[in-house]
Amino acid sequence: MKLFLKGERCHSDKCAIERRNFVPGQHGKDRKAKLVGYGLQLREKQKVRRIFGVLEAQFRNTFEKAVKMKGITGENLLGNLERRLDSVIYRMGLGTSRAQARQIVRHGHIQVNGRKTNIPSFVVKPGDEIAVRESSKNNPTILAARDATAHAPSPGWMDVDRENLKGKINSVPRRDEMTQIPINEQLIVELYSK
Repeated sequence: MKLFLKGERCHSDKCAIERRNFVPGQHGKDRKAKLVGYGLQLREKQKVRRIFGVLEAQFRNTFEKAVKMKGITGENLLGNLERRLDSVIYRMGLGTSRAQARQIVRHGHIQVNGRKTNIPSFVVKPGDEIAVRESSKNNPTILAARDATAHAPSPGWMDVDRENLKGKINSVPRRDEMTQIPINEQLIVELYSK
């Protein structure tokens, strides 16, 4: 399944899934794996982990926080992952991939509510204002990413000003606004509930 981990490359003919959509090896095309039960749940969890670029411990901690929150655990989990600063920068269109957005945050180009923030796992709240720092507004990587993602609409739970390289979080993301990749979060909840 295409997870769009490589940014713009995933939208072109150079995408690995488009070129070779089978497992490696001599008999890769012939191998048909049938997933049921635990394998299906594990595959779904690994898919979400790779989409958001988090390690197992971070993912587990995020799940534990989602369990303690009111509401549906699976939706809370995806909402917490979507509100991470690196994911928000990606959704604003200031990075072509979540990995690039993470690097932009780590290098100190982003400020939240006027304060420099270089922690990609920082969780934004409704009302927070995210902007590119004044000294980084001419960064060629950020400008190129903004131009490359100009066609992508911004999510409904945030206001994005692409010209001034800033945005504001209006609300917590709803399930239908979260991701363009089909995710069955109930399988992840079942996996961790064992």
